[in-house]
Amino acid sequence: MPVALGLLVAAAGCGASDPGLGASTGAEGAGSVSSVPVPSTGPTREEAGLDPCALLGARDRSSAGLTSPGEPTTVAGAPACDYVEPGAFGVTVTVDEHTDLEAVKARAPRAEELRVGSAPAVLVADRDADDGTCSVSLAAGRPGVSTVHIDVTTADFQDTAQACARATTVAELIEPEVT
Repeated sequence: MPVALGLLVAAAGCGASDPGLGASTGAEGAGSVSSVPVPSTGPTREEAGLDPCALLGARDRSSAGLTSPGEPTTVAGAPACDYVEPGAFGVTVTVDEHTDLEAVKARAPRAEELRVGSAPAVLVADRDADDGTCSVSLAAGRPGVSTVHIDVTTADFQDTAQACARATTVAELIEPEVT
């Protein structure tokens, strides 16, 4: 039975933009309409904490074999970013405010402890099943963030070793941003 923590989640674009609320009739003075700022409904991802789609820049994506920017999504209510290489693999980066490494280890008895840069981490994979899934969870040293999970799934659900190599590479690339 696979022990991987996460599955590749289909990207669901959920970007938001601030609408331009200012309007004018074009005539100076008479007929001008001034705009009144509308209060936001809550903090943006950047204000709330780490933006998972901002953790990998273009150079980092290239190093990880990713050819395009990720798509914002959520995993179990946590902000995440999906990267999909059609026919090859997918990577999901999730910023988790609630699950620490001890909880990850408790859920996955085959978890392997490791260090990624200066961060303690846990790798979870069922190497015997060789199902092409692997997860690396990094302890985050940022306020409001417990862990950052990197989940990799190969398109053919084979070659767990390759999935773990890619998950570890992505973890190494984002570690400086999360510690």
